[in-house]
Amino acid sequence: MEKQRCNFGFGMTLGQVSETYLRYHDTRWCKPEHRDQELFAMLILEGMQAGVSWNLILNKEENFRKAFDAFDPVIVAAYDEAKVEALMQDEGIIRNRNKIKAAITNARAFLQVQAEFGSFDRYIWGFTEGKVIDHRLQDVKDMPAKDALSERVSKDLKRRGFKFVGPVIVYSYLQGIGVINDHWVGCEYR
Repeated sequence: MEKQRCNFGFGMTLGQVSETYLRYHDTRWCKPEHRDQELFAMLILEGMQAGVSWNLILNKEENFRKAFDAFDPVIVAAYDEAKVEALMQDEGIIRNRNKIKAAITNARAFLQVQAEFGSFDRYIWGFTEGKVIDHRLQDVKDMPAKDALSERVSKDLKRRGFKFVGPVIVYSYLQGIGVINDHWVGCEYR
């Protein structure tokens, strides 16, 4: 018997969800992440997702990881205009100049947060004192697009110079790194 999953709402049936998306749901989504480089990767991927589907981002994730030097924030922070132009020619990623430049800006801000807090993990998980916020949703349709936590985190990230970190993107980011658990209560992957 197949395990019960979130119903995926948002106009998608289980048959419309890719295997990559299912694997992400089952193994990564809403699972606590504490590795700084992966926290940076998810921040950049969530920013790239603005205006496109998460399914598209997941299908291009390996291309993004190659193009952005495995999301090493030290390397990304040092990108120059020539690297931006090279990324603009990479058909394997989202070729949006503003998003690419935001990734570089965010890498620099990320390094500043690491220097101030000792790790980005300590900073981002500090908003919940290291606790997972479990909304215990009855249905994925009950999931908000943003909440007071994502508003607070978004405001602080913006104050620190981050880009593409509005409260909706930040809410999705907090789910992606497991600070928020929005698997519905009947999902066997919670």
